[in-house]
Order: sequence, then C-alpha cells, then structure tokens
Amino acid sequence: MIYLNGKFLPIEQAYIPVLDRGFIFGDGVYEVIPVYSRKPFRLSEHLIRLQHSLDGIRLDNPHSEAHWSQLIAHIIAHNEGEDQYLYLHITRGVAKRDHAFPLGVPPTVFIMSTPLPPPPQALLASGVPAITAQDNRWGRCDIKAISLLPNVLLRQLAIDARTMETILLRDGLLTEGAASNIFIVKDEVLLAPPKDHRMLPGITYDVVLELAETHAIPHAVREISEAELRSAQEIMLTSSTKEILAITRLDGEPVGNAKPGPVFQQLNQHYQAYKATMMRGQPALS
Repeated sequence: MIYLNGKFLPIEQAYIPVLDRGFIFGDGVYEVIPVYSRKPFRLSEHLIRLQHSLDGIRLDNPHSEAHWSQLIAHIIAHNEGEDQYLYLHITRGVAKRDHAFPLGVPPTVFIMSTPLPPPPQALLASGVPAITAQDNRWGRCDIKAISLLPNVLLRQLAIDARTMETILLRDGLLTEGAASNIFIVKDEVLLAPPKDHRMLPGITYDVVLELAETHAIPHAVREISEAELRSAQEIMLTSSTKEILAITRLDGEPVGNAKPGPVFQQLNQHYQAYKATMMRGQPALS
C-alpha cells in the first residue's frame, strides 16, 4: 500500500506521467523515516529536515505536519512488519519540459514503506570495510535531493570493491559517506564533521551526538582532515537504515585493531536503549 497524490493504492497500480519534473529534471526532494514497533522514529526531526530540503529548492510544503503524520500513520498501518522505513518523495509536479519553475502546478507526493531489518549481528560484531573517494557532488549536499547520480556512482565504487561504504573527501577534509554520515575517534575523542552545505544533516548523526553528551563520552564537532581519518582509532558510519556500524578496514588497511572499538560499543548500546525508550513513548535519553 502506497500513497500517491491523494490516493492510497497498491504500488503495482501507481503511475506518474513522463513529464513529471522529478523524472525529467530530478526536480524534487525526499526523506527516509525509520519505523520501529510501528512508530516513526523522531518524526518531527525528519519533517523539519524535509522542510529544509523543500525550502532549499523553493517548493512549498504540500502538507502540514499534522497531515503528514496522518498519511504516515495510514501507510504504516497498511503495510506488513513492525519495523519499516518510509520513503517520502515530493517533486515540482507535471509540466512541459522547461527549466523554469512552472506556475500553478500541484506537486507530486509519493510515500511508500519497505521492511526494515535490524543490522546483522555479524556486522555489529566484526565491523565493515570501506573505501575513500574524492567528493565530486554538487555544492548543496544539505538538501536531500532526488537527483542522486553522484551518490549512486560513489556508492557503486564501494560495491565494486566489496565494501560497505565510500567515505568522501573534499579539499583534504572528510565530508560524509555516499549514503551515510561518518564519525571518527581520535585520541579517545569522538569527532564529527560540522553540519554545512557539504553534508546531509543526519538524524542519526544528531542522536549519536546527543548520546555522547548524555553519557559523558568526550566529543567535538569540527573539520576532520584526511590524515586524521586515516590514523583514526575508530571510524563509524550512521544512517536511518543502518543505525551505527563500525568501519574496521579503510582502503584495505585496518582501522585500529581491525575490530569494533569501545566507543562504538558504548554508542551502539546506548542507541539501542534509546530507541527502545522512544518506542515506549518516553523521550528521555537513557
């Protein structure tokens, strides 16, 4: 069961016109929201990020937060699985092919649900490998735009190398992963790149920093050099669908002792406890 432009229907019956600007230009934005025990995780924060993306491409939000919440609740209820992830997709709508914004055109709004399996225990225990590449994406990576060809090509580099992720570097600095945010541990301090136009402001990124603050894990948000990345004691990736994973090999070289480190272990434990607490309706970090 999906939602498309005011209708709930099976995904096999969903179609959009070929002149939709999302298809023609990639003119739209998206959002991904994890669902645990049939409850959306940090829904308000995800909708705030969606609004930021819509503002970034000068597209009016088609729904209020209350209406989004109603649509999302309906989709969750009519799809299988206690744990799901929701994909929200909004384009500038259908119009003749012209780069200029069309006037008076309703946006295309699409929502679908996909089962969300937990991170495999084997990967949590062993960590995952990653590679690096130069970040050649556009200059507004803070917008969650549907035109993801650079990310697709960069992530495929990781697949070709039989690794989990491609970590991106721009002007000698760490930005993020092709489909994740990246943290490192250097000199026993958890480090995160600052939120700016070079990276997507991750919701899980925020949770990790909140947990570090709550549990007195030394941490800082600042620019991270390539040299610091390559000499890090620990490297971690975070995303709404992968949660937190330790990266234990980078470009074929071991990270630390090539095993998930103590900071990752602490954060993953606290994250799982926080997630369970949130799903019980108790927002306090614990």
